[in-house]
Amino acid sequence: MGKADNILQTLGDFTSKENWDSFFTIRGHGDAFEWYAEWPQLKDPLISHLPSLSKTTSPQILVPGCGNSSLSEQLYDAGFRCITNIDFSKVAISDMLRRNVRERPDMRWRVMDMTSMQFTNDTFEAVVDKGGLDALMEPEVGSKLGSQYLSEVKRVLKPGGKFICLTLAESHVLGLLFPKFRFGWKMSIHVIPQKPPSKPNFQTFMVVVEKDESTALHQIESSLNFSLLDSHGNQTRELVKTLENENIIRQKCSSGADLLLSLEDLQLGAKGDLQKLHQGRRIQFTLGGQGTSVFSYRAVLLDAREQSGSFSYECGVFIVPKTRAHEWLFSSEEGQWMVVESSKAARLIMILLDETQSGANMDAIQKDLSPLVKQLAPGENDSGSQIPFMTASDGIKERNCVFQGTSSLTGSIVVEDVIYEHVSNDASRIFPTGDLIFRRLIFQRTESLVQSEALLTRERLHETVSGQMDRKRSHSSSKSKNKGKKRLNKESSDQMKVYHCYLASSYHLGIISGFMLISQYLESVASARTTVNTVVIGLGAGLLPMFLRACMCFLHIEVVELDSTILKLARDYFDFTEDADLTVHIADGIQFVREFRNSGAKDSSAIVLDNGNSSHVKHRGDTKIDILIIDVDATDSSSGMTCPAADFVEEPFLLAVKDALSEQGIFIVNLVTRSPTINDMVVSRMKGVFNHLFSLQLEEEVNEVIFALPSEFCIKEDLFNESALQLEKLLNLKHPEIRQSIVDATKKIRCLK
Repeated sequence: MGKADNILQTLGDFTSKENWDSFFTIRGHGDAFEWYAEWPQLKDPLISHLPSLSKTTSPQILVPGCGNSSLSEQLYDAGFRCITNIDFSKVAISDMLRRNVRERPDMRWRVMDMTSMQFTNDTFEAVVDKGGLDALMEPEVGSKLGSQYLSEVKRVLKPGGKFICLTLAESHVLGLLFPKFRFGWKMSIHVIPQKPPSKPNFQTFMVVVEKDESTALHQIESSLNFSLLDSHGNQTRELVKTLENENIIRQKCSSGADLLLSLEDLQLGAKGDLQKLHQGRRIQFTLGGQGTSVFSYRAVLLDAREQSGSFSYECGVFIVPKTRAHEWLFSSEEGQWMVVESSKAARLIMILLDETQSGANMDAIQKDLSPLVKQLAPGENDSGSQIPFMTASDGIKERNCVFQGTSSLTGSIVVEDVIYEHVSNDASRIFPTGDLIFRRLIFQRTESLVQSEALLTRERLHETVSGQMDRKRSHSSSKSKNKGKKRLNKESSDQMKVYHCYLASSYHLGIISGFMLISQYLESVASARTTVNTVVIGLGAGLLPMFLRACMCFLHIEVVELDSTILKLARDYFDFTEDADLTVHIADGIQFVREFRNSGAKDSSAIVLDNGNSSHVKHRGDTKIDILIIDVDATDSSSGMTCPAADFVEEPFLLAVKDALSEQGIFIVNLVTRSPTINDMVVSRMKGVFNHLFSLQLEEEVNEVIFALPSEFCIKEDLFNESALQLEKLLNLKHPEIRQSIVDATKKIRCLK
């Protein structure tokens, strides 16, 4: 017995055919090995749940993983003659066959793997498992074998048939068993009496699952008397907790709650017939895993809301990288429907990648997904037609991380140099030689949102730049690009500098184009050799303030940034510098603006934190803000608005802005949202506060720049061309192409109020 006991020391050995062959050889012939409870305790509860015996027929019963237990012999002697026993141990089957061939001639014995049975569908009225599932469920191995086994049980059971599982009911076993038999099965759980007066370390339970004719969802019934199970404290508590949680899930599913289902749940009809398109159907579910694929995936199935017939694909797959899965476009229901519309697919299966697929390339993921998604295609899918895969790509060819750190206010921050796969003609014509390198500032809280993006050049190139520029390359919005995978050679960017005569972000040029709305005032200030008070809330890498300082010398620019770490990064990695007319305050932007509002006609000072220390910023009594730009991101973009933070478009702040602006002033907001509802809400609030409102929607970008004027009088639209020419003359730009891009943007500004 000593050697046999050693073989059973680890549950991992329970899945090894060789170990079981050795075990049964050591035990010898006729020495039955019983898992858990023995026949006197099992007899009554087990037989009460088996199909009834009749004079003419006996129910077909399968005993998988039979080993050399006497269970099937006891059932045979109790009148159940049609019993098939299977085990993958040839030693065990040979022993049992010799032991029963004369006394129980109708009993059948087969060497067979219980995870891959060689029986046709709907063969048995009952499957009786005594410890087989538990043996397959080694925690370190995972649930793959257990899942395969239970799928086989479901397949070979006849409608109305029962799976009777004798188990220790550990949480990892029930965690597979309960959801596997969730839709279209009736389930109950019972306790097996203990042999008096013994008190074994573990209690044996009997789970009974009946194959229902419908796909209804039933609560799990229980006949447990928990007061009698106190001696098995932890085991009982785990069972009770797992049972309660499962019944809560089943109740929520029955009430129509939007829960994550499995592919098996869907195939059982949990959300209707998958073979047919159902207009506007949306299902969240888990796909793969448990032996069916390398990875498990979080997925959403969406049937187009308008089944017009003008679809490019009957079924398509859209893969969202981990770094973009949190974005509103992919994480919200409204955003997902927008993706469906643009995909031109009658059914779209959206796959949201996470950390579990880390390290796998896209080819491997698509190969893993292909057999899974074919099961979700509408119709019989016998044509063999390929299901197209689409991805939310980031377009990056190479990358090099030059800084990675953490701020207590902003969280994880990355500065990286990248080379894009494609650069449009504008930038490549200005810098025609070699791959262009862009330096990007990224906050990990919104990984797909690039806060700032600058072009890097060697200083000698600054003197030889030439070419044409129609507009910024279409693929790169500083507030809309994500990260790639390949690495950029660090040496290629070590000796390079940020080129502040070029703005890589199209929305920055869009912000400047809005100055056209007050160009007459700007021209008068420039002629009088005075200054325009400009406040930019949100420093980022400092690219917009540096560009403005260079091209409009009459601007006095104050930048308000909440996080001192961002200022240090702007200086160290983006060549940001301050002077008498470009200063940075480490302060709360909303409080800063309110101080302007409260200053009135008297001198006042706003308390800010410069470099982390409390100080005062003096405002002249007659000082108002002429240009106020809001360019900050939201700490949580899951609400649907990526820029700005919600507080900057709330009515109290908007009123403070109106009071702080000069009569000729302009308020500019970089708005990033894919939700029409949120966009309409922001515009409605601003209309309620400001006298005039204008908008610039950037082509191929999510960004919309909103311009608000506090004055009652405003430039007429028929004078926009003249005002654009005024602005053009005020811009001192090294590249006339950039000036033209700004002027072109003025032609796209439209009046909202």
